[in-house]
Amino acid sequence: MHVLLVEDDLVLADGIARILSGHGMAVEAVNNGEAADRALASREMSVMVLDIGLPGIDGFEVVRRLRARGGNTPVLLLTARDDVQDRVRGLEIGADDYLVKPFAAPELVARLKALVRRSHPRQSDMQINGLQLDPFSRRATIDGQVIELSAREWAVLEVLMQNASRVVSKQQIIDAILSWGEELTLNAVEVYVSRIRSKIASAGIAIKTIRGFGYLLEPAAA
Repeated sequence: MHVLLVEDDLVLADGIARILSGHGMAVEAVNNGEAADRALASREMSVMVLDIGLPGIDGFEVVRRLRARGGNTPVLLLTARDDVQDRVRGLEIGADDYLVKPFAAPELVARLKALVRRSHPRQSDMQINGLQLDPFSRRATIDGQVIELSAREWAVLEVLMQNASRVVSKQQIIDAILSWGEELTLNAVEVYVSRIRSKIASAGIAIKTIRGFGYLLEPAAA
C-alpha cells in the first residue's frame, strides 16, 4: 500500500508518515502541489492524503489535474478547513473522502484502508505448504497459527512469496519495500532473511541463498 502524502507542515507530515509506516504502509511525502502533480503523473499510488492549502497550486488543483489525466488514485483531503462548501467542492472535483484537522490517527488509517478496499480488488492470499500470507490484513500464519513478524520482515517475506520459485536479488527486495527517502543496506536484508528463515522453519519452506544473485523461496525438499 503506497501512500502519497502531500502536506506542507513538515512536523505534521513527519508525524503522519510515522503513523502510516507503523501500519505497514510505504509513504512518499512531498510538501507542495507541483511535486504532488509530478509524482502522480509518473507513477501509480495506492492512495493520496492531500492537504488543500499548499504552496503553489492548491490541493483542489492537484485533484483536478489528476482526474483530467484519467488518474484513479483515491484521494483523501486532509485539511483544517471545515467549511461545508470546501468539502462539497473537493468531492465534486474528484476527491473520495474528507477528514478535518485535528484528527484521530486510527480514523485516518481506517479511512485510507477503506478507500483502497473500494478502489482495488482484494488481493488473494498467498500460500505455500503450511505458510499463508493475507496481504490485506498483513497476517502470516503457519498451519493456522499466527507468526509474529516486524513490518520489514513482513515486507521482505511478501516479496519472496510473490516471486516464489524465482531468484530475487537483494536490491530488488530493497526497491520493492522501501518508502521514498528511506535507506536499507544489503546487509540488513541478510539479517531480515535470516530472521524470517527461523520463524517459518516449521512451514515446509526453504529460502535458499543463491550466491551472487539473491534468494530463492520454494517448498522444502521432502
